[in-house]
Amino acid sequence: MNPDPSSGPSPRWWGRGPIRVHLCSSVVDSVWRRIALPAAAIIASAAAFALYARVEWPWVLLGWCALVPWLAALDRVRTVGRAAVSGLLMCEAFVIAVFFWFARAISNYTGAPLAVGVLVLLLLGPLFLQPQFLVFALVRHLARRRGAGPWRAALIGAAAYVGAEWAWPKLFADTLGHGLYASPLLRQAADLAGAPGLTFVLVLANQLVWEALRAAIGERAPPEFGRPSARAAARAVAAPLATVAALLSALLGYGAWRYRDLAVTAEHPPPVRAGIIQAGISHYEQLAAKLGTYDAVRTILDAYFALSTDLLRHRDGAPIDLLVWPETVYPTTFGSPKSESGAEFDRAIAAFVNDVDVPLVFGSYDLDGADEFNAAVFLEPSQDGRLGFEAYRKTSLFPLTERVPALLESAFVRRWLPWLGTWKPGDGPRVLSLRLADGRDLRVAPLICYDAVEPRLALDAVRQGAELIVTLSNDAWFAVGGGPRLHLVVSAFRSLETRRPQVRATNTGISGIITPTGELLGTIGVDERGTLAAAVTPRRGSPTAMVLWGDWFGPTALVAAFLLLAIGEVVRRTTR
Repeated sequence: MNPDPSSGPSPRWWGRGPIRVHLCSSVVDSVWRRIALPAAAIIASAAAFALYARVEWPWVLLGWCALVPWLAALDRVRTVGRAAVSGLLMCEAFVIAVFFWFARAISNYTGAPLAVGVLVLLLLGPLFLQPQFLVFALVRHLARRRGAGPWRAALIGAAAYVGAEWAWPKLFADTLGHGLYASPLLRQAADLAGAPGLTFVLVLANQLVWEALRAAIGERAPPEFGRPSARAAARAVAAPLATVAALLSALLGYGAWRYRDLAVTAEHPPPVRAGIIQAGISHYEQLAAKLGTYDAVRTILDAYFALSTDLLRHRDGAPIDLLVWPETVYPTTFGSPKSESGAEFDRAIAAFVNDVDVPLVFGSYDLDGADEFNAAVFLEPSQDGRLGFEAYRKTSLFPLTERVPALLESAFVRRWLPWLGTWKPGDGPRVLSLRLADGRDLRVAPLICYDAVEPRLALDAVRQGAELIVTLSNDAWFAVGGGPRLHLVVSAFRSLETRRPQVRATNTGISGIITPTGELLGTIGVDERGTLAAAVTPRRGSPTAMVLWGDWFGPTALVAAFLLLAIGEVVRRTTR
């Protein structure tokens, strides 16, 4: 005979019957609400960002809503600790989805297993790659907990996100605003507030989209207050979406106006036809081990001599005013030879420039006593056969692979990590002049690889009178995955912010020529060997807001977030 369920089980039957079912359903419900749903939301946002990171249509549209699933999960947490965990998990999911190529690059560069690269990627995630997700989650949770309404919380969250990226610099200086490069109109506002300004708009828009969605499904009002009227519900949905539409319209309108404004003929020098050489040669150490050092350098130079000669010969009647080779294309010191073989190579490069009668900018090393620098050499044809040149020394060196912090500098560490760099940083931005064949002096802002990641050097150089940006890079060590595309896009923002054209040469891609509005006049893809020539117009004057004020938006957003939080706290206490 079955016991009567209504009478309840006896103590020895506590794990059976209705109570067991109730306990199991409670556990399942708790796991579903606290683990499965938040995890699914984070994975959904990370997957959306993986597509958005392609920086192409139609995926650029995801930038306006990719955060929404995570925001839905974030707004359900009730404690600061859980908000921190949510931010940390979003950070790790983002780096796996968007930066997995970096784990492969670490593995390829160090020779370690891919699992080690993934582990390093996860360790770097909350510290040096995407710490702003953790800050955003905590600040937004605090704002909502302190009574901030959806509009003020959205402003505080967006300001905290951008302010954190400025105060806590990231390894690649990437930000969500870079994804809008795929839209010719939307990206133009970068000359006002840089990529951080675009990121602010995107983060704010994501929060407003979520508020509209939450209102549409009736999640905002507690049940005890009853259902809102149809008019109030429609207003709760329409107001956030109208604001998003206004933000989008403002960016599109500014972009259209800026295009027309930049197309107006102004007092700028005549166009310069630049030629880029990309030989597709990388892994110099392996090449030297196979051929010997002398033959390896000879092979590299011969490839660039041949490609340059071919470009000059087939220029379709338009003369080449400037040749550009990539970073470290000449993998030894120029002008300070370490051996007779080095002096021979120096003479060969100088003789080539004299023969073709075209100035050359190329990557090499520079020496100052015992200190060695990664350098860009500016070499002009010489009438008297002398070797005269100027060099820019790379200012921003990539951590560990190019420079080592003083705390880690020791023979013991170098024995364990033989790939650590030994270069010294340069003294900062410089503007170097090149005398062209028609007698003009072209004022150039040189950037080398990691120099192009942050706006500061390009902005300072333009303030010093630079008319053209020339970027040399060696992206071979992360040539698999999204690394080269990311570096190209970030570099293009230096042209958008300064309204200066840019000539970008890399060893293995992506090389390209970029206009002041961000268009690519041509590119040479990853692992391709080829040449590219296009005419660019050097620009003078016409300072942008970024040139005038520098990278101003990040610190401003950080202060704004603190002020909005403080004002809200004062209001909350005075209205108790």
